[in-house]
Amino acid sequence: MTELAFEGADMGTLHHLDDHRPGTPPTSLVKDPSETETAPADAGVEAVDRADNPLADWLTVPDAPVLPAWARSAASIKANATALVRLTWWHARYHGIRTPKYLVKTVLLAARGFFRATVGLWPTLSAQDHSAAVKALRAQSKARPEDVELATRLQMAHAERTRARRWRFGAAAVGVAAAVIGIALADPVLQTGIAGAVVTPLAYLGRGKETQFLDQGAPPLRVDMSAQQLNDALRAAGLLKSGKGDEEGPRVSCSMGPVRDGRGWAVIFDLPRGGGKTASDVLAKREVIAQELGVDEIQVIMSRVRAAKGGNAGRVSMWVADDDPYLGTPNPSPLEKAERFSIWEPVPFGQDARGVRVDIPVMWQSMFFGGLPRRGKTFSQRLLTAAGLLDSHVRHYVADGKGGADWMPMKAVAHRLVMGAEDDAIEALKAMLAELLTEMERRFALLRDLPTSVCPEGKLTPDIVAKYNLPVIFVTIDELQEYFTAMEKEDRDQVINDLCRIARRGPAAGFISNFASQRPDAESVPAKLREIITIRYSTQVVDRTSSDMVLGKGKAAQGADASVLSEDHKGVGVLVTGPASYVTVRADYLDGPTFAGLCRKGRVLREQAGQLTGEAAGDVTAAADAAGVTVPAIVSDTLEVMRHSPRMFTTDLLNGLVNLDEDTYGDFNAEQLAAELEAAGVKRTSKQVKINGSNGAGYQRRDIEAAVPAEILLSTGR
Repeated sequence: MTELAFEGADMGTLHHLDDHRPGTPPTSLVKDPSETETAPADAGVEAVDRADNPLADWLTVPDAPVLPAWARSAASIKANATALVRLTWWHARYHGIRTPKYLVKTVLLAARGFFRATVGLWPTLSAQDHSAAVKALRAQSKARPEDVELATRLQMAHAERTRARRWRFGAAAVGVAAAVIGIALADPVLQTGIAGAVVTPLAYLGRGKETQFLDQGAPPLRVDMSAQQLNDALRAAGLLKSGKGDEEGPRVSCSMGPVRDGRGWAVIFDLPRGGGKTASDVLAKREVIAQELGVDEIQVIMSRVRAAKGGNAGRVSMWVADDDPYLGTPNPSPLEKAERFSIWEPVPFGQDARGVRVDIPVMWQSMFFGGLPRRGKTFSQRLLTAAGLLDSHVRHYVADGKGGADWMPMKAVAHRLVMGAEDDAIEALKAMLAELLTEMERRFALLRDLPTSVCPEGKLTPDIVAKYNLPVIFVTIDELQEYFTAMEKEDRDQVINDLCRIARRGPAAGFISNFASQRPDAESVPAKLREIITIRYSTQVVDRTSSDMVLGKGKAAQGADASVLSEDHKGVGVLVTGPASYVTVRADYLDGPTFAGLCRKGRVLREQAGQLTGEAAGDVTAAADAAGVTVPAIVSDTLEVMRHSPRMFTTDLLNGLVNLDEDTYGDFNAEQLAAELEAAGVKRTSKQVKINGSNGAGYQRRDIEAAVPAEILLSTGR
């Protein structure tokens, strides 16, 4: 790597990259002057930082830390020592299996070294340097007598010297032969040592300029970075002014790096003053900077360094990955193996590009998920709801406008569950929201009457939850656009107002809103609802405008742009947690069967705590699953479709089954449905039903429920 220090860099203050990572507590770099100025007057010691102190200049303590970043805590020392041991063990295995290859390479190098030694020593042993002069004199056709005499003397001297060298060479050859015989008869350990002592210098002599004895023990860096490259990239992006030459133009100053950090390069730099550019300008040029560095923009992670972490308006923290950091095998969610979880704790959500865990505090928050279909939006949304499953004092209200299988397992836990966006489902959604608003007002009235010793901030607390049986309410609504597009304007406006009230006032009463939509445009999800959401997450979208619709206006210009994600980034999205806080996250993986298992676990926890309420307490299929009783799939699926209706026409029932599971029920007709239900034990009391004054072929839900074992019906109070 080329020169690391930037021109004009202030190396007196160094910052470790961890100090600028999201979620990392800020490190205090400079003591607050007010701490000394407000010291008691009778302390007897003048404050160092006072303007009238003549000793202030040379008594000022340097800001640079005494210890390196890796040695400032026991945890850091342990982590680095562990990493060193793992690296050493990896290299030992890597080179150990290549030992035969290295031995063959050593022998070949020793043979080359022996040849080079022989070629170099032979002229001396054979006295060729003297014989050449004699031969040259004799070859002259008009040699003078004195030259012939000189040649004769040289030849005689040459013969004498040659005789002595040959005797020495012969003696050496005999000695070598004797040594070889002795080594052949010696102990194997001694043979190995002598062979190593002989072969090693010969192999060293046989090496070449391009010789690489050991194989590359680590993959070569795919991305390199230097001070000059970074300055050139910023200059090409219009962030640095051009001078007469590259070396004469203004340059950034570096407070850290560029240095290797994991699988990438890290650097923290300050823009030069006088150029009129800020850190926000750098973030807006992310794509251009990536192009100039020769990488994809998904590999460039940039953020402002705020004053709390030693930054300023022109300081930028940048990390450039060697390759796409969001590809590979997804990480399973820690919730998968958890037995319990407190919703008052931050929910494990995923990892950023550098593998740092990202947790989301959901209490007092509202959340919105958006993005294109089949990019992991629902899977990511379910992670937060899944955390509430493992807390028995969380009551779930769930609505799924698509009505598919993603949220069906919630029937085992949900106090209210609305599936689909048909007329009956829309009425059920409106009733659910009305119930939530009533409960919210009841809670506010209760909290106002509590003494400040119990409720000091007018908000729900864990103690109040346990003492007054006020569980946290988790409101999950997926595919919002399906409800809004299916409603009349009057109903749509009413539902939007209800959702806004819940998202705006509900958190203080213990309400957590978790909304999602595929098309977060002005028609599907109005801005008045989106703009009051505090936490937003977007998977891939088509353009920067769509990204801003999910994450907030102007976020793409700040660097929070979900349109740079590709179709390969499933489960990857941009998470915005505040006006200037965002991070690209690869969400943990929690598949459908695992989510269903958490729902069953959540039902058991609520039964043990006496918190199983609402529709979950009376759901016959969920009770059958919990009891280990097998209910035919056609019966449980039919009950799911008829969840909000005591009776349903056959055509509507078939449509609902297809929406629920198209692979299974896509080819069903009325006759096949009747045959399957009859085989499962359903006995129809009437083949005709009357709905809103119209008669037609259909089914009654009580007939379907009668096919469920009696003990299950009794356990649900039916």
